[in-house]
Parts: sequence; structure tokens; C-alpha cells
Amino acid sequence: MKLSVNIEVDGGDVRDVLRAFNQLPKDANAELRVQSQKLSELLAAKIAAAGHADAAPQSSLVATTTKAKKDRVPVIDTGGTRRLGRDRAPAYKLLYGSVFGSNSYRQFHRPHRGTNAYWIFPQIEENQAMISRAWNQAADDVVAKWGRG
Repeated sequence: MKLSVNIEVDGGDVRDVLRAFNQLPKDANAELRVQSQKLSELLAAKIAAAGHADAAPQSSLVATTTKAKKDRVPVIDTGGTRRLGRDRAPAYKLLYGSVFGSNSYRQFHRPHRGTNAYWIFPQIEENQAMISRAWNQAADDVVAKWGRG
């Protein structure tokens, strides 16, 4: 019912890094979650701003549902069942048309462009390198702090 995006992080297999974090105290994982959520909140704000600035009216409505999730890697949620607009449509019914356009439904105002999104994914791609660097630095800092044990 909603779009959940895990932000890709460079620097090797993240699953291996997270597995290694399981060997550290629980407080280390909690600290990594806090740092990842800060990055998610930064990106969620940029995505929401892009949705509000987008030409399609549905994008602005759907942008209000964008939020950061708390996880060890940056995660953004958009959509869901919250009712939006004057017709009280669930956000998930507006999500994909506002992001990718539609050739079938005129209310989305823009043509479908395949995998070329109008507003969520371009923001993720634009901020990918910064988020990746910041997450890797946060993970290194947590390991330096808690790995001494």
C-alpha cells in the first residue's frame, strides 16, 4: 500500500556490515539507527519539497505522506492509506500516477515515461552520493566508539 525505499549505500555489501554490527552491543545498533534516521529525515524533507514543487497536483498531496523510517540503513516511506484531496482518495491510489505519470488516467496530467520518475527517484539519485558518504561515516564512527569493547 506504500512505497518504501531503502537507500543504497556504497562501500561493499551492506548486509555484511549490518551482520558485523550484530556482534557489537545493542547500543551500537541503536546509535546507528539514530544516525540513519537523521539521514532519512534529511532526504524525506528533500523529497517532500520536490513533491510540493511538482506541477502535478497529486504530487503535492502524496508528498505530505513522505516520512523517514527508523532502521539501520536510511529508509523513506511514501503513500499508504491516508485519505487525500477533496475526493478523499487513499494515498496509494495517487502515488504511482504522480511519480511516473499515466497514459490511461487523465487526472495525472502527465504521460507515463516508463521508469523515468517525475519527483521521488530523481531526488534519491541526486542525493545518493551524499547519503552514502554520510552513512558510511556514521557507521565508521559507531564502530570506532563501540568496537573497542
